[in-house]
Amino acid sequence: MITTPESGEQRTPAHARVVRDIIFSAPAGFRPLTLDLHLPEAGRPPVIVFVHGGGWFRGSRRVFCPGRTEAETFGRLTRAGWAVASVDYRLSGEARFPAQLADVEAAIGWVLDEGAAMFGLDATRVALWGESAGGHLAALAAAVPGTPVRAVVDWYGPSDLAAIPKPVGAPGASVQPSREELLIGGPLAEHRELTEAASPVRAVHAGVPPFLLAHGTDDSMVPSEQSLLLRDALHSVGAHVELQLVAGADHMWRGLDDLETVVAPALRFLALHAGPPESAR
Repeated sequence: MITTPESGEQRTPAHARVVRDIIFSAPAGFRPLTLDLHLPEAGRPPVIVFVHGGGWFRGSRRVFCPGRTEAETFGRLTRAGWAVASVDYRLSGEARFPAQLADVEAAIGWVLDEGAAMFGLDATRVALWGESAGGHLAALAAAVPGTPVRAVVDWYGPSDLAAIPKPVGAPGASVQPSREELLIGGPLAEHRELTEAASPVRAVHAGVPPFLLAHGTDDSMVPSEQSLLLRDALHSVGAHVELQLVAGADHMWRGLDDLETVVAPALRFLALHAGPPESAR
């Protein structure tokens, strides 16, 4: 069942048509999960399911990439002919993994069913795009056997949780759980099975859709080696993968003057592997 806000459709500063606060899932015992649907002018558009970042413990579906405008993110994608379903998921303070993966799967299911029926979305051309923690969840969702997803864009997402260095606190300070430990529900060494299940390098297989990985070489939060590990894992199973390393860029593309450096290749990749939008044919 779909619920829309009383205000209905809105127009963003990027002049896109947006339907906000659509309930796509209501997990028992948790808050309803919602998405914002950004729609292009052309009918029956292909769909990008976008998964936000924030270390799994914060973040917002309203933000595509922190510090970047809506016009150069959501608006850029709708101008290229894509619908974008930007989705919520349960944060690590609400539920531990794999709840987050289940929520992304539920969002994909909504696109295939209610979204296609009520908004005319093309359920045969669905892609995933995630940023940071969202890239991690997008990669895992794409590795679910039988996924309808046709292509994945993973921006600087963690891929092997056990290989991410834990931040070192100040001398004498109490040791705080890492983002990864909050997601898993405790020290990774004590939850090895769950840590492996939450690591895309362990989940990929020959049947995964094509991947585009993009990562800044100076990423101070998720080392670029994480994308190298996922690239190698995808290569090892014979999957199609492309890697864009952006020299000097930090997390969230800080230090990158023009976001088109990473957006344009991603859109070309999606057009090739998920089918070009009708407007681009």
